Amino acid sequence: MERPSLTVGIEEEYLIVDRETRDLVARPDPAFMQACERRLGKRVTVEFLQCQVEVGTAPHATVPEAADELRALRAAVAQTAAEFGYAPIAASSHPFARWRDQTHTRKERYDALRADLGQTVRRLLICGCHVHVGVEDEDLRIDLMNQAAYFLPHLLALSCSSPFWEGEDTGLASYRLTVFDALPRTGLPDPLGSYSEYRRLTDQLVRSGCIEDATRIWWDIRPSDRFPTLEQRVTDVCSLARDAATVAALYQSLLAYLFRLRTRNQRWRLYPHTLIRENRWRAQRYGVSGELVDHGRARLAPMADLVEELIDMLGPDAEALGCAAELRHARAIAAQGVSADRQRRVHAAALEAGADPAEAMRAVVDSLIEEFAAG
Repeated sequence: MERPSLTVGIEEEYLIVDRETRDLVARPDPAFMQACERRLGKRVTVEFLQCQVEVGTAPHATVPEAADELRALRAAVAQTAAEFGYAPIAASSHPFARWRDQTHTRKERYDALRADLGQTVRRLLICGCHVHVGVEDEDLRIDLMNQAAYFLPHLLALSCSSPFWEGEDTGLASYRLTVFDALPRTGLPDPLGSYSEYRRLTDQLVRSGCIEDATRIWWDIRPSDRFPTLEQRVTDVCSLARDAATVAALYQSLLAYLFRLRTRNQRWRLYPHTLIRENRWRAQRYGVSGELVDHGRARLAPMADLVEELIDMLGPDAEALGCAAELRHARAIAAQGVSADRQRRVHAAALEAGADPAEAMRAVVDSLIEEFAAG
């Protein structure tokens, strides 16, 4: 089988905050989005809620190239927002904003979502990061999807950025998934034997009137319905662009590794989804500070140890793809913590310094604005 291109593209969703109040801008000036579109064209788009924007890179041969464009997109959104007294943050939940105060973008697709999904979509005040990797052969796309599902909790753990919800510490590193999992057709994908089996599944849902097309299937990993890619969607949006590059590097290198196994008539063992969901929950709960189950050894292992194993296992493929440095940065994330850990440290420090609860939450927003600007 011909080697897939393994091109990489990154999509991120951002929250737009008012620089004075640090709350979300529920109804941004329409000129703000127009200005973003003049600067970035089709690389920026509206999201379901008016307080959000989404950016997406072009497909790139290497992660460093995609990361460079991502930094440029972040900078352009930040510059445009500043002209209106706004600031973007890359966090999968806002520390204290309330979903009931938000307004959805008036588009036919979003109006239909609101009518179809009710309050579950109204409270979708969350942002994610999606990474597309080019896999042109359709059956290979499904085969790699089945195997890569094992590693989705590891990707999630390295990206967690949603510890707070409506002014409270949720006790989770990624509360985003708690909100998102209330929607239908989310979570781990069904194990499938071929692309034709996947099409039969999606066509059944379309014919029966449940969905209009396969873009309404929101699995943690899925064949894109628009591009010849395998898209991972489990990760929170990373507050720091360099962390987003690491998530992309790990995912791209993983698919290269799994394809290399296939050329040797080998494959990653497929585990029951109950076991993978256990790790998904542990990643959601603890991020990199906890342990995941090493299912090959049937024991818990610190995330830092699992990161070392991933760097060792995927290193040759990362070197060949030109993203070895980005992959190795996972070691620093595991040691220093993810955005959720940093947000909690800022919050605790503000309280210790005498801030009241509201001031402490605003301090968290300030730290997220600074991290976004750091590129």
